[in-house]
Amino acid sequence: MSDPSEPAPKDYTIAAVDRALTVLEALGDHPDQGVTQISKRLGMTKTLVFRILSTLESRGFVTRDGDQATYALGYRMGVLGERAGEQNVLLAAARPVMERLREDTAENINLVVREENRSLVLATLAGRHAIRIFAQSGRLGPLHAGGGSLVLLAHAPPSVQAEVLSGALDAFTPTTITDADDLSARLAQIRADDYLITQDDLDEGAFSIAAPIRNRSNTVVAALSVAGAVVRLNDLRREAYLRQVRDAAAEVTVRLGLRSFA
Repeated sequence: MSDPSEPAPKDYTIAAVDRALTVLEALGDHPDQGVTQISKRLGMTKTLVFRILSTLESRGFVTRDGDQATYALGYRMGVLGERAGEQNVLLAAARPVMERLREDTAENINLVVREENRSLVLATLAGRHAIRIFAQSGRLGPLHAGGGSLVLLAHAPPSVQAEVLSGALDAFTPTTITDADDLSARLAQIRADDYLITQDDLDEGAFSIAAPIRNRSNTVVAALSVAGAVVRLNDLRREAYLRQVRDAAAEVTVRLGLRSFA
């Protein structure tokens, strides 16, 4: 029996999202169902099921057989499943390396991947200092600012780079690169150096030292970074952190199956 003195737990569920996921799960368990079958199985009205399916179909999460008027999971579900698998493998390979890097530097350690034309913080470990600067796991950000993000943009397909360079390059601090030509030159330098050191470009007062992680096909799939407060970054630490983050990124690369480096 619950204690009436305890506050009731908050419910953050979004009903529409919950219903859409329920429909997806139903199609996963029983593919090639029509609207009537799904509505009966789930106890929803046919109108609601049809609207949910139409929305999911427009995004590629379900596909409709026009002749049979039945639905099945679409290609986007496969894409998400593949990405989830890749990210789980990446996390398993990176986690012990990140923990050791955090112990060696006492700074914040971030693992960042690219989601189309945005960056996604896949995992982060908070530093040991009283004043910490770090991104939360799951945070989406721009590709044109931040150490890990810029490393990913530098190694992104040409179509992604063109989209970012032709779009709005928002300024997050006075030192954010907002000129397309300047950004293009910076990306070329990142590819030549195979690392990046940034200060104050995404968060004022913060530095980031980032290096790329590659898979067994030698494709850059993530960036590993050491980040913290600029006031702690003297010349000695800069050189030490750069060496440590590059070694750590190389170790994760080896763990992902690439045994030789181009």
